[in-house]
Amino acid sequence: MEQMNHVERFRAVMDFQPVDRLPRWEWAMWWDLTLNRWHDEGLPAKLTGVFEIAEYFGLDPYQQFWFSTTDATIEATQHHIEGGVADMDDYMRVRPHLFPDHRRAIEAMAPWAARQADGEAVVWITLEGFFWFPRTLMGFSQVSLAFYDQPELLHRMNQDLADFNLRLIEAVGRTCRPTFVTLAEDMSYNNGPMISERHFDEFIAPYYRQIVPRLAELGAKVIVDTDGDVTRMVPWLRREGIDGVLPLERQAGVDGLALREQFPDLAMVGHYNKMVMPHGETAMEAEFERLAPLMRRGGFIPSVDHQTPPGVSLAQYRTYLGQLERHTRLD
Repeated sequence: MEQMNHVERFRAVMDFQPVDRLPRWEWAMWWDLTLNRWHDEGLPAKLTGVFEIAEYFGLDPYQQFWFSTTDATIEATQHHIEGGVADMDDYMRVRPHLFPDHRRAIEAMAPWAARQADGEAVVWITLEGFFWFPRTLMGFSQVSLAFYDQPELLHRMNQDLADFNLRLIEAVGRTCRPTFVTLAEDMSYNNGPMISERHFDEFIAPYYRQIVPRLAELGAKVIVDTDGDVTRMVPWLRREGIDGVLPLERQAGVDGLALREQFPDLAMVGHYNKMVMPHGETAMEAEFERLAPLMRRGGFIPSVDHQTPPGVSLAQYRTYLGQLERHTRLD
């Protein structure tokens, strides 16, 4: 098959079309402690940014722009307030400090839009989601109670967020049409969803219905980023137009092959068990063999199922990269 560019390849994989090879990505990059270890083990000291390190390792180029609700930045960084909101009065007090003007930051996307137009890089944006945002403001325990005690507060927060995200989508679309979008949610954990289906339908789904169609109009795949075991949640997401999920954590018991059988058109990213990496070449090879059926069936990009931990040496990571290169050739 003729060689594809990076954008063509991503779109073909996510649309279950034939590809020359699979993308070679690290969707979550690496822990700071991991990079500290690797610098001690020979990673050049001048390499500190995650995207330049990805280029050094020979991974495919992409750029993530995380649109914060608190800072006017497009850096791939999670910006938190972490609690502090207990009721509507608290929210109205902090609200003037939320939803910044990202105009200048969006203008800075233009060079990446040009690279994407030429197929040289994939542009990925992250919007904060409708479980993530109130949980960040209130804390997990408080937001869990608010589903019952303060529904009007959650709806106010999430409508404000939906309006903010719609403004962002409109502004971003004038500069760059991202190849895909993640909604940051983190609304599942090792034992399943942190929210009931009833509360999802009441507090999350109405706001997905406002933004997901607009993202689809831009031609972007929409993927929910939620850690832990997403299995029970996938049907809820699919009926709201969500294309896929990441990172499909193995430690939480996620079975990507079972998800593929149940949802043949679900887009998936991740699912490589990071915990096998310190156990050496044979264990890493076995993990790729486990993923091989998913890789052959399409709609799946293999990647470490969360940030590579500091227990992984630089030499072990290089072994992983060599295996990733070989398995993504789909020979």
